[in-house]
Amino acid sequence: MMNHRVCVVVGVGPGIGLAVARRFAREGLRIALLARREAALAAYAAELGAGGAEVHTFAVDVADRAALIQAFQHEITQIGTPDVLVYNASAMAQGTPSVLDAEDLLAAFRVNVAAALVCVQQVLPPMRAQQRGTILLTGGGLALHPVPELAGLAIGKAGLRSLSHSLAAELAGDGIHVATVTICGYVQPGTYFDPDRIAEIYWGLHCQEREQWEHEVVYGP
Repeated sequence: MMNHRVCVVVGVGPGIGLAVARRFAREGLRIALLARREAALAAYAAELGAGGAEVHTFAVDVADRAALIQAFQHEITQIGTPDVLVYNASAMAQGTPSVLDAEDLLAAFRVNVAAALVCVQQVLPPMRAQQRGTILLTGGGLALHPVPELAGLAIGKAGLRSLSHSLAAELAGDGIHVATVTICGYVQPGTYFDPDRIAEIYWGLHCQEREQWEHEVVYGP
């Protein structure tokens, strides 16, 4: 039975994003999916809809701040204010630090960190008004253990982790649970890093009582 709660997944893909959407949909939440490719969104919506979920899709490039804000406005108009925000988008910037192009790094940073902030700022007013909400950010082990060849992504994940901890400290008093899931491995079905297995962490964080709130789960073997 639908409970009229809304979960927004930004940067949904065939791995963690879809698995998280599937997990929350299983509990009756209505799902909003945001990603760039309309064809992929349609496929994800069809899969979730076949399981009985109510799904709405919004094609948007998260690096486009104005378009991202507009997408959230459309989402709120169509299905209501989000109770859960999951930010799962990420971008690579190729090269080791000595050759990494600064503009490429900035472009990736807009997706990895700045767009996450924009998304959070869209859901904060209604969450604050209701004195409840869950914000979950998909982190990565590169934030803890950088690899030179993946410096751009490592910097992005480190920035996202810092943002998450800052938000958690700021918003706890407003009844908003902010946490990052720091995934220390390659996501692949049928392994320890199976996306459905990881999605259980997101659901578990959302269900935590306030006195038990965790602000980071480091997921690794």
